[in-house]
Amino acid sequence: MLKMTVTAQRWPLHKPFIISRMAPMLHGEVVVVEIEQAGIVGRGECERTDIFEPEYPNVMLELEKARQQIEQGVSRMELLELMPAGNARNAIDCALFELEAKQRGLSSWQLAKMSAPKPLTTAFTLSLDSPQEMAKAAAINHWRPILKLKLGADGDLLRVAAVHKAAPNCRLIIDANTSWSLEQLQAYIPQLANMGVEMIEQPLPPAQDHLLEGLNPQIPITADESCLDRSSLAQLRGRYQAINIKLDKTGGITEALALLSDAREQGFEIMVGCMLGTSLAMAPAMLIAQTARWVDLDGPLLLSEDRPHALEYIGSSLQPASAELWV
Repeated sequence: MLKMTVTAQRWPLHKPFIISRMAPMLHGEVVVVEIEQAGIVGRGECERTDIFEPEYPNVMLELEKARQQIEQGVSRMELLELMPAGNARNAIDCALFELEAKQRGLSSWQLAKMSAPKPLTTAFTLSLDSPQEMAKAAAINHWRPILKLKLGADGDLLRVAAVHKAAPNCRLIIDANTSWSLEQLQAYIPQLANMGVEMIEQPLPPAQDHLLEGLNPQIPITADESCLDRSSLAQLRGRYQAINIKLDKTGGITEALALLSDAREQGFEIMVGCMLGTSLAMAPAMLIAQTARWVDLDGPLLLSEDRPHALEYIGSSLQPASAELWV
């Protein structure tokens, strides 16, 4: 018999986190799931996205609905059928993954049949703000290898230009969070390319993905909101050049590993991203990110504190997790 413990947590941010489609986020809102069997505990963390976006499924409710079957003992493969992809399943799946690894005397990367993880260079995210404020943030972080710009309001080209001027040696990727039109995208791409932007994340709403068919853009376009799990890939071919794998979308590391394999076979470039969260949410994603072209696992850098045994960030270099955090 398994025992599942669910704990909601709030983690303070250095400053409000702002994207185009929602109110400023003042805290990281997460849920930690612990699954224990015979004194061995597996852990997983997900974001309470429904706090910020009410149309999302209620994470706490989804976890409680699954409790009885989880405690009766389901495998990770059975979990894929029991729950839909999303935040709640992610926390459970990562907990089951760690529990299984510990029970078998393996590390997480051995259970995943991967090589030992190596340090990764993560992007650092600049919240949506005025061009002047984003330039100030870029100047402070000009030493980082890669900056990710949250866009999605009037004056986006001015924002990118200001950041590029303030941090001319930084690689730049941008995230419009579904807020552009096709006309804007087509007009912006040549100018963004001239400013060194190397990737555009989710410019259009998912319902308009068909407009990207055959676009052949100068800068690769990455599906984020449009890419949940393996079932998404068929609709992305010929429209996107890359996908962003987030565990809170795939519903855990089990599906994420399968999505990674299928996406590579189908020719997609890979980005691995995160929601706001602590090191416990980033550690499983590090496995997926080992061969990604773009890594965006900076969630803990946006927090003013992190949990014990936190991941070590040496500048923008993310070091592999200790077993005390997640095996």
